[in-house]
Amino acid sequence: MQDGSLLDAREEQTYRLLVGLSAARAAELAEVAELAPHEAAEVLQRLQAKGLVRVQPADEPVFRPLPPDVALGTTLLRRQESLEAARKTVAALSEEFRASASRRDAHHLVEVIVGATTLRERLRDLQNAAREEILWFCRANPMAMKGAENTEEYGALSRGVRYRAIYERALVETPGELDSIAEGVSWGEEARVLPTLPVRIAIVDRSTAICPLVRDDEPELGEPSAAIISRGQLLDALLALFESYWEAATPVRLQPDQTQTVEGLDDSERLLLSLLVAGVPDKSIATQLGISRRTVQRRLDRLMAMAGVDTRTGLSFQAAKRNWL
Repeated sequence: MQDGSLLDAREEQTYRLLVGLSAARAAELAEVAELAPHEAAEVLQRLQAKGLVRVQPADEPVFRPLPPDVALGTTLLRRQESLEAARKTVAALSEEFRASASRRDAHHLVEVIVGATTLRERLRDLQNAAREEILWFCRANPMAMKGAENTEEYGALSRGVRYRAIYERALVETPGELDSIAEGVSWGEEARVLPTLPVRIAIVDRSTAICPLVRDDEPELGEPSAAIISRGQLLDALLALFESYWEAATPVRLQPDQTQTVEGLDDSERLLLSLLVAGVPDKSIATQLGISRRTVQRRLDRLMAMAGVDTRTGLSFQAAKRNWL
């Protein structure tokens, strides 16, 4: 049958009637089934061919039903075997399709771009398209765009995009960089510092990352190049890397926290303390704050006196304990 059934509706009806009658001639069955005699004879012939009816010879042949499990069991078994073979074929084809799709999609998970200009434009485009969050590993000696050039950050912050940036200490010590960081923080950026970072990263909306392919100490390899990484395990690894470094980094307080009041501690001292805890040396702190190293030492002495300690290590501990940062 074209629909996969073992019997069509007329065959099934005729067989049921014949079972009820136990035996019948074609004419009798035609009358009961309300069929024309030739139609009844045709259906009985089909049932006989399927092994569901046997004919008892007589002047007018008598038809008797046979057990359906015997007649149709073999047919069902063959169909089950055919279905199992078809299932295995579908499974094999599906696996082949998934493998091919994975290989094909892998080409779309990582895109390589070359050139500082191209990299800079892509960074700008991704920030302009950001809707939720942007994460940064900011190493010293930027490859494509200095902090002061990244004006797209302010537009993203103004529309509610969260910025979290971890700065390498050497970058913070670079003249003028702290002013750029302070500008970003004033717009809402969350800034932290670590002595070193393993790689440069920008991750947008936890769905796209930009990661340089050439190490800083290998400029002879040519123009800057970077991988644009989409969703997948590689991106998950970069996100985990960022979060682990974020937990270890020291917050840089360049603006007062309006939710807290630190008695006797002004904004410049909070900044000085933040740079000290981040490991920035006195000379760089003095340069960034526009004061002398002696003034830095004098202010640190005052902060140690406020904290009741006589070492910088103790000051850092008390600053964390008292939530000064």
